[in-house]
Amino acid sequence: MQAEALAAALCDAAELIRRASALIFDVDGTLAETEELHRQAFNEAFLRHGLAWHWDRAVYKDLLLVTGGKERIRAYHARQRAAAPLSDVDIAELHRIKTAHYAELVETGCCPLRPGVAGLLAAARSRGQRLAIATTTSRGNIDALLSRALGKRWAADFEAIVAGDDVRHKKPAPDAYLVILGRLGLEASSCVAIEDSANGLLAASRADIPVLITRSMFFRDDDFADARCVLEDLSELAGSG
Repeated sequence: MQAEALAAALCDAAELIRRASALIFDVDGTLAETEELHRQAFNEAFLRHGLAWHWDRAVYKDLLLVTGGKERIRAYHARQRAAAPLSDVDIAELHRIKTAHYAELVETGCCPLRPGVAGLLAAARSRGQRLAIATTTSRGNIDALLSRALGKRWAADFEAIVAGDDVRHKKPAPDAYLVILGRLGLEASSCVAIEDSANGLLAASRADIPVLITRSMFFRDDDFADARCVLEDLSELAGSG
C-alpha cells in the first residue's frame, strides 16, 4: 500500500508540474544543497573579522528560521548578552566577506545542482513553461551558484528573478512571490513554487501559489502538511509520466 501511495504522489507531482504555466524556484536547498557552504562562509567571515563566533550545524539549523544572511547575524548577535555592539556597517561588512568566501567555495565545483534539477529545467523549457526564481538569498549568491552550474548566461532562462534585497519583507512573507506574479502577469493558481523549507512553503502559500516541496539537508523535518506534494528530490519526477 505504501508503494501505491508513493506512486500516486509522484503522479500528482508530475501532473502539477506539467500543468503549470510557470515554475518558480527557491535557490538555497532547492536548486542545490548550499546551506552547508553558507555556514562555512559565515564562520570564515567571523574569523576574518576577529569575532569569536562559530556556528555549528545545530546552531545554524536554528538560525535558518531567520531568513536572510544579515538578519541571521543580527539575530545571533542579539542572543549574545555580553557581546560588543555590532553596527549596521559591521554587519554589512561581515556579510560582504561571507558572500565573497561563499563564491570562492562554489567556484571549486563542490556544490552541484541537486538530483533532478537540471532535468526539470530542461523539460520545462521544452514544454514552453516560463521559469522564475524567488529567494531570500542575494543576487551575488545566486549568480555564483548558477554561473557555475548552468553557465554564465544562466539568467536568460529565467523570466523573473527576485532576490532577498529586492523586497521589503523576506520569506515567510509572500512579497517575493507577489512580485514574481506581477512580473509574469499570471494567476497564482497557474504557477507552481518549488521549495524546501517551511518558511518557503508559507511564503508561496500566502501568495496562493501551489507548492511542491523537495526535502533538503537542514529542513527535512519541517512541517509540510500544507504542500501539494512532498518529494525527497526532483529526480523522483523522472519517469513518472
